Amino acid sequence: MLISTAYAQGTGLLDQSALIQFLPLILIFIVFYFLLIRPQQKKAKDQRAMLDALRRGDRVVTGGGILGTVSKVVSPEEVEVDIASGVRVKVLRSTITTVLAKPDPAAAREAAKEKDGARREADKV
Repeated sequence: MLISTAYAQGTGLLDQSALIQFLPLILIFIVFYFLLIRPQQKKAKDQRAMLDALRRGDRVVTGGGILGTVSKVVSPEEVEVDIASGVRVKVLRSTITTVLAKPDPAAAREAAKEKDGARREADKV
């Protein structure tokens, strides 16, 4: 009995047809990584950096949609936010979704100087 050479050949572990079968799965994973996973990780990193940079005077929006100004950083997990005149609430840093405006110390000083100068001129008249 002679065995044909076609039947006697062994199948390699990385056969070319196996590679072709797994190629679409590999391509799908690469597309998912660049379109979904990587941008999500970048957004989470930016959110973490924004929350770490919270300072007194920042205008923020909480997860519930409440607008306020940070009046005090209580701890690494909590901040105190003014939501109305005389109304302060403690919120978790993780519930703050966006920072609307950061106070600019130089701009605040210039505005105060202009206001003071205008007041002096009004007093002269």
